[in-house]
Amino acid sequence: MEQNTVQSRRERYLTFFLGNEQYGIAIDQIKEIIAIMKVTHVPKTPPFIRGVINLRGLIIPIVDTRLRFGMDAKEEDMNTTIVIVEVDKVNVGFIVDRVEEVASIDSSHMSEPPKFGNKVDTEFISNMAQIGENVVMILNVFKLFEVDELISLDKMQQHTLMGE
Repeated sequence: MEQNTVQSRRERYLTFFLGNEQYGIAIDQIKEIIAIMKVTHVPKTPPFIRGVINLRGLIIPIVDTRLRFGMDAKEEDMNTTIVIVEVDKVNVGFIVDRVEEVASIDSSHMSEPPKFGNKVDTEFISNMAQIGENVVMILNVFKLFEVDELISLDKMQQHTLMGE
């Protein structure tokens, strides 16, 4: 007897919180997770770009994820973490309130994000996942930035590396 079932697959995601909202990023996009450290401000950058850090000789632009998502800024505490991902060959650090876990999520527990109309941009949410009682928004890190923002992040990394 042959079964005709759709094969579901499990993928791993780092889950983290911003306020009470839980988000996830595919584990294969994450380069490193570090404790919050001193961030050097870079003039003439958008408010959500906190500045840069020097991590073992690499200059990495740091994004305040709360500000990027239109949330209020929050005082850093012992749970504040920087999640470093690679976006279009540029390493970018995202400040998050707290990292939760690496969750293995079955594709059958994923659904498309709701559509809120033309005025609400949810392109950066690739899926919604159900983990227990929580709904986790799975982020598409490539869509968190516009092309010109990525170019300026790359330039910020290059100029700071060259000491300009």
